[in-house]
Amino acid sequence: MTGFQPDPPVFLLTSDEARSSIGALGRLLKACVEDGAGIGFILPLGREKAEAFWQRQIAALEDGSAFLMVARENEEIAGVVMLSLAPQDNGGHRAEVAKLMVQPNHRRKGLARKLMTAIDGLALSLDRWLLVLDTVTGDRAEKLYPTCGYKMSGIIPDYAYGSHGTLAATTVFYKDLRRD
Repeated sequence: MTGFQPDPPVFLLTSDEARSSIGALGRLLKACVEDGAGIGFILPLGREKAEAFWQRQIAALEDGSAFLMVARENEEIAGVVMLSLAPQDNGGHRAEVAKLMVQPNHRRKGLARKLMTAIDGLALSLDRWLLVLDTVTGDRAEKLYPTCGYKMSGIIPDYAYGSHGTLAATTVFYKDLRRD
């Protein structure tokens, strides 16, 4: 486990804390998908499926191959982001940023940016300096990532089905933390 600790209101969740927060994490995922977030799920998204997703992440949190950061507002989980370490022998310098979500009623408060800043610090503490991520082309998050120092690598057409079941392109980004 890393000794990294981000600045409040962002916190690094342990696997036990994530396990005890499954209901809140599921509600966050469900709310974001219902609001149109392209994060791997298609509507309708039931509570059980949303919670099952987070249950499956616990093993990665326990074995240290992934980390979960949360932003809290008044003790409520208002946002999350994950860092998944590349498992390949030749990938010890890189990680994937995934599942950036902010509750619709907590947006426009700078939480996404705080989560992204915290994930950079966490990655550096783990000696992971090359970060990659992807987002639905045209999604509001696509505008955020360049302001956080990410560079667009390219666009893949018809990459995945969006939350409403139609094919959408994805934009791939990367960030070299050595250059910041």
